[in-house]
Amino acid sequence: MRALVQRVKEAQVVVEGKVIGKIGKGVLVFLGVAKGDTEAAAAWLAKKICHLRIFEDETGKLNLSLNDIGGSALIVSQFTLYGDCKKGRRPSFDKAASPAEAKVLYEKFIELVKAQGISVATGQFGAFMQVYLINDGPVTLLLEK
Repeated sequence: MRALVQRVKEAQVVVEGKVIGKIGKGVLVFLGVAKGDTEAAAAWLAKKICHLRIFEDETGKLNLSLNDIGGSALIVSQFTLYGDCKKGRRPSFDKAASPAEAKVLYEKFIELVKAQGISVATGQFGAFMQVYLINDGPVTLLLEK
């Protein structure tokens, strides 16, 4: 399971011209699910993201977590995080989980983040989405379990 985490001032997801998910200060999480990923991996990743100290304290140091600041998470499914570009010019997505398998773990991940006390907005699984964000820092991290 991979998560591309971006610290944001705000972010939103639009599907067919309609805003379906929107947050203020917090994190935008692009979540990729691989074949064989488990609920345990989703739990580890959810906890890691919620407690990752990527927000500045009063001295300007990265000492505060999403939980500490009362921030939100916008979670967007992104199978292309498992695109393999080593050969040829077209990415291979052989490592990505099937849509049915990925959707179950994507939804479980959302539940797990909410269970950490975080306000969550989401994209729409499997939809063509436009994602708008104001990256804060910028701070962008790739996490994998």
